[in-house]
Amino acid sequence: MSSRSDTRAEAFRLLPSIEELLHDPRLEPLGRGLAREVWLDFLRELIERWRAEVKAGTLDASALSARLAGTALVDELRLRVERERRAGIVRVVNATGVVLHTGLGRAPVHAEAAAAMGRIAGSYCVLEVDRESGERNQRDDRLSELLRRMTGAEAGIVVNNCAAAAYLLLNTFLKRGQRDEVIVSRGELVEIGGSFRVPDVMERAGVVLREVGTTNRTRLSDYRNAAGERTALLMKVHTSNFRVEGFTEEVTPTELAVLGREIGLPTAFDLGSGLIEGDDVRPLPEVMGDEPRVRDAVASGVDVVCFSGDKLFGGPQSGLIVGKRAAIAALRKNPVYRALRLDKVTIAGLERSLELYLAGRGDEIPARAMLRATADELRPRAEKLAAALGKLPGCRAEVIPERSQPGSGAAPGVFLPTFVVRLTHARLKAAAFAAALRRSEPPAFVRVQDDALLCDPRSLLPGDDELLVESVRSVCAS
Repeated sequence: MSSRSDTRAEAFRLLPSIEELLHDPRLEPLGRGLAREVWLDFLRELIERWRAEVKAGTLDASALSARLAGTALVDELRLRVERERRAGIVRVVNATGVVLHTGLGRAPVHAEAAAAMGRIAGSYCVLEVDRESGERNQRDDRLSELLRRMTGAEAGIVVNNCAAAAYLLLNTFLKRGQRDEVIVSRGELVEIGGSFRVPDVMERAGVVLREVGTTNRTRLSDYRNAAGERTALLMKVHTSNFRVEGFTEEVTPTELAVLGREIGLPTAFDLGSGLIEGDDVRPLPEVMGDEPRVRDAVASGVDVVCFSGDKLFGGPQSGLIVGKRAAIAALRKNPVYRALRLDKVTIAGLERSLELYLAGRGDEIPARAMLRATADELRPRAEKLAAALGKLPGCRAEVIPERSQPGSGAAPGVFLPTFVVRLTHARLKAAAFAAALRRSEPPAFVRVQDDALLCDPRSLLPGDDELLVESVRSVCAS
């Protein structure tokens, strides 16, 4: 027992001090360019990790001496510095085939929208001042006008995402001083990304949820019978990320709007993804299924319609709200709106995206172009990519038929026919191969399936094919 204690004590004595590490010439190049406090944190992390190993009895004096004499110290700190330099938001190659990939930033904006955002980010701009009169105005006046033209609504307003839009409209229609209720079908109480649930948003907005109907069947009479003095709003929520099939029945937005007018209550329809279709916008493939169209929702007569800007619309993250003039004016007057409103950069991107749609160039929006691409159109690109990847050391690439997905809860259960590159490596297992690609420059994300990587050209932007090949090349060379 004493011998083991002596060995552990010797290992503790061998642990270098932070001061010693700061003056170790082998480490000086690694810390160069890092803030001193960050570098000190990395050194402390390493020593504390080794100290824990000594305490647990998994690192003795002999092994620790070998680490200090060898390359372990430098190697571990180099990996930590590399992780630090890879951290944060960086551009990646999305070869997963999931077009609206939440983890990878959802919809990539059109190049002209991105350029507009860059120009405004790096300069002063006309934000809350009228160029003609010099008087102060609303920062989203132009956006409201563009949304009106695009959707056929009387007015529009924009906040930072669709959950914020739902929160704003719920909070706005409170009657104050009462335990106000919002009536929603039980079958529409969805959970959106990140475990955020519609009932939770309602609670935070200060309203009480009143469920009506059943999971699979809700009738207009359910809404009518539940409405009373405490009712503040009749609300419909599109079940973006799931479907109930079989013996089902739901209330249409038109029916809800008629009932709302009859009993004097405001009505709202949360579309989630929201599909922009109209006379000047070529429809997406029929496989988008019953994803509700924004224009149809507005035409139904409900007071407020909200949907996401960074999903099927293909713009920057935002929550787009359109509807009746009086309802939109009420939202704008709510003090909460100031906490949820957009910054100048996002406004610039949305304005340019809407202008592209209105100019008949909606098909150029990257997300829409990707969703519209057919398997026959994607096959030559997959074959060219496979030819390039198959030439890399240790790689075997073949083209096979597969399916892509829209992503972000849009059109659940919808799969888009595609052709992918099935990629394997003679030395690397699929999981390790994929992990190495995520750490490469530029990082590349692929699907792992049946002990192979699947690279889907559907979600590759122009120029990404070459970047993917370079990422794979760098992994093969390491």
